[in-house]
Amino acid sequence: MRLLMVLANHGPSSVTDLASAVGVDQPRASRLVQAAVEAGHVRRDVDPADARRSILVITDAGRAALSSLLDHRRGAIERALADFSPDERRQFAVLLARFAEAWRRD
Repeated sequence: MRLLMVLANHGPSSVTDLASAVGVDQPRASRLVQAAVEAGHVRRDVDPADARRSILVITDAGRAALSSLLDHRRGAIERALADFSPDERRQFAVLLARFAEAWRRD
């Protein structure tokens, strides 16, 4: 999912750039890319800047899969928060943002 999000948000990328963006080493990124290519979610194109390299591009099927995953996640969050009052939702949002910021600094 992270790989598809990077490609959807930042456009075509190399395996090296994807590895850095998703926080994995290059061999792991290569395996993730290969799985995404086999699933039809990503395609390899020739890098216009260097014909010896491949550039990875999200496909329409990849965008659809990502959209479906995000919709599923959004629905799960909405169901989990359904019984929260508006004030509890605000408090949760503040605490979650604080948590995310602390995590980012770590």
